[in-house]
Amino acid sequence: MVIIYHCFGGSHSSVTAAAIHLGMLRKDRIPSARELNELPYYDKTSEADFGTIRYMGKDEWDNDVYILGKKSMGDRYNAILTGVAALLGQSTAILPVNCMSHVNWSMKIGGFISRRLQIEFLGRPIVIWGTQKAFYHLVKLVEEVQAYLRHVAV
Repeated sequence: MVIIYHCFGGSHSSVTAAAIHLGMLRKDRIPSARELNELPYYDKTSEADFGTIRYMGKDEWDNDVYILGKKSMGDRYNAILTGVAALLGQSTAILPVNCMSHVNWSMKIGGFISRRLQIEFLGRPIVIWGTQKAFYHLVKLVEEVQAYLRHVAV
């Protein structure tokens, strides 16, 4: 199966969720700023990256885990991804996961300042703080995904 964590920019919540899923971040404690900054793609996307599905790694069930920035498409992106998979006869081969419900205002404001305005020294600390505040919500989302994967693997 292919799991695609997606959010507005593909730079913060989706990256964090995918990193939790892959064991790059521990679930039992809030990551440090350094740990977040060391994640692939964390606060590193550009305008050209929107719509690009980027590989993060392979999970314990041998599923490929990806991230995606899809701007304001919301759950419509889930429908597009699953629709394309169905057209290819692979309707159960993809699991899109929308992370936007776990994005707080600090993540939105910090991400905007860092990525859109390209003032990283100002925006990055704000988005990191917001990510740390949202961390356990993202852990819960990932645990729901992993519970589903355990169920379908049986």
